Amino acid sequence: STSLPRHQHRLLAGSRNPRRPAPMAAAASTATLSGCARAPPSTLISSPSSTRLAPFASRSRPRRLRAAAAAATLREVCSGRVPDHVLQRAEDVGYISPTEVQEQSLPVLLSGQDCILHAQTGSGKTLAYLLAVFSAIDVGRSSVQALVIVPTRELGIQVTKVARLLAAKTCNVMALLDGGMLTRQKSWLKAEPPAIIVATVASLCQMVEKRAFSLGSIKILVIDEVDFIFGSSKQVNSLRKILNSYTAASSRQTIFASASIPQHNRFVHDCVQHKWTKSDVVHVHVNPVQPMPSHLHHTYVICSKKERLHVLLSLLERDAPKSVIIFVAQQSEKSKRAGNPPSSTLVVEFLRAEYKGTLEVLVLEEDMNFNARATSFTEVKGKGFLLVSTDIASRGFDLPQTSHIYNFDLPKTATDYLHRAGRTGREPFSKSECSVTTLITEEEHFVLQRFQNELKFHSQQLPLESMFTFNL
Repeated sequence: STSLPRHQHRLLAGSRNPRRPAPMAAAASTATLSGCARAPPSTLISSPSSTRLAPFASRSRPRRLRAAAAAATLREVCSGRVPDHVLQRAEDVGYISPTEVQEQSLPVLLSGQDCILHAQTGSGKTLAYLLAVFSAIDVGRSSVQALVIVPTRELGIQVTKVARLLAAKTCNVMALLDGGMLTRQKSWLKAEPPAIIVATVASLCQMVEKRAFSLGSIKILVIDEVDFIFGSSKQVNSLRKILNSYTAASSRQTIFASASIPQHNRFVHDCVQHKWTKSDVVHVHVNPVQPMPSHLHHTYVICSKKERLHVLLSLLERDAPKSVIIFVAQQSEKSKRAGNPPSSTLVVEFLRAEYKGTLEVLVLEEDMNFNARATSFTEVKGKGFLLVSTDIASRGFDLPQTSHIYNFDLPKTATDYLHRAGRTGREPFSKSECSVTTLITEEEHFVLQRFQNELKFHSQQLPLESMFTFNL
């Protein structure tokens, strides 16, 4: 069985329940949360906690959002459009009250409308889109009806495991996540097509090109961490094939999800222009003003690169964390050609030699093969750990017991900082004091300040000379 946090990644699965008329019809006009239809075409409509970007339509049918926003329970928000046994299963594992993003997005998602789901990490986006998935599928049909595309194996493993757990064998969920299983899975796909597939971009395209299955029966397509996939030169062309060649936006519901969508107005325009979505796509943006979780404590230490390993060790000794992720930069091709060891190797070898605490030192990086990465992920579940990782662990990696994040290498962008920080302070530990500490050189200080300005958080400097007593 899988250890499941009570308030995070509350993913639901079940048989199809015919979609009833939703509080928000696909052709309805744009309105504020109070229900007043006043918006011109493509106008950003604000409330204290959320914004929506949606096209103009007839004002005779205003969107009625107050009922969903005021609902006290997840069951009430779903208002009969998710099978009862699915909601009962969710309640049995502790998922009673919806998060804000679920309150705001579920009326859109469960109406079958295309949606760009834009909210901070740990806010409940995964539950929201999976509710839409499981309300759309018909378990009586022997065909692939839903696709969830993820950028990494690790995120796919999590989505698949929890979906299967909560589906309670009412539907088949298959994971296509690279590795050596694709040949065997091809025969399974033909013999018994799953209702839902969770896949990385590369694996899905490989199976489609091998004619393992057809995407003609797809009802709903979810792209999780969409900005990450579009920003990856290795994945973007294949993603465009999935969006435009293998399936058509007119015949499916399309959901994009991410904590960070740079230039989101432009992205909404591109979705319609390139026919990734239908023209009435709705942009649900929750907490746009403060994307960083407010309960995190941010600190930084200015030190030279040769001091960083010892500073990191001293921080671990001082903080005595319960569980840790140490983020390092991915090794560049130039560094590989020069024969230099990656940062992850340097940090892991140093900590295994010098760290005297009780946490097990583990590593996770892109260049590890599938089995090694799966082993590392399994080892950290449900116990204290000290995980050294590249940014592969910053997207959707659900280890809610993580109390401390250390940026051994400065993130490249504010978005990367946001996703790294989002690995701590997650439900059900979101009310605990969690910290994010970044090690920087004097020359990198301005970059961290830029991140603070963009993400609207404050970081406190820890004075090196007063805290650390070590010999270099």
